[in-house]
Amino acid sequence: MATQARFRDKFKLNFTLLCDPEFQAIEAYGARRMKRFMGKSALGIVRSTVLIAPDGKIAHVWETAPSKGHAAEVLEVLRGLAA
Repeated sequence: MATQARFRDKFKLNFTLLCDPEFQAIEAYGARRMKRFMGKSALGIVRSTVLIAPDGKIAHVWETAPSKGHAAEVLEVLRGLAA
């Protein structure tokens, strides 16, 4: 949680960052999977995005969320939902 607080402060975020040390939400969204790195397999967190609409329903899922260009892609979908 301390790491998230430093990240929030560094980038002056005006929203709450959630912490899930028991992996309850992560498991529910299927974001904890076996990953391979340098020939080894390990259970890890998959960088993905789930867009939850104001009504609480899942509006869109990105199974992979690369750092470059992803924010613009999410914004485009948000604008489409608002229209």
